[in-house]
Amino acid sequence: MSLSKEITIDQITVNENGIILVREVTRIIEDGVELTKTYHRSSFIPGQDVSDQPLNVQAICTAAWTPEVIAVYEAPKID
Repeated sequence: MSLSKEITIDQITVNENGIILVREVTRIIEDGVELTKTYHRSSFIPGQDVSDQPLNVQAICTAAWTPEVIAVYEAPKID
């Protein structure tokens, strides 16, 4: 019997306001058969420090968070 645990990022979404949503899936596998699967979600706002995140998340943030996107996100909201 062989048990293993896999943690991967299976979804990265960029919202129109620049917020990035990340879904991480944790799978427990026994002899090649998936026993359980759980999800953990995180979100990151434009300009947030993501240096401790996986490289694929950092790359998406770098591409999505242009100076213009960060400025619009940080601009005061007027109702």
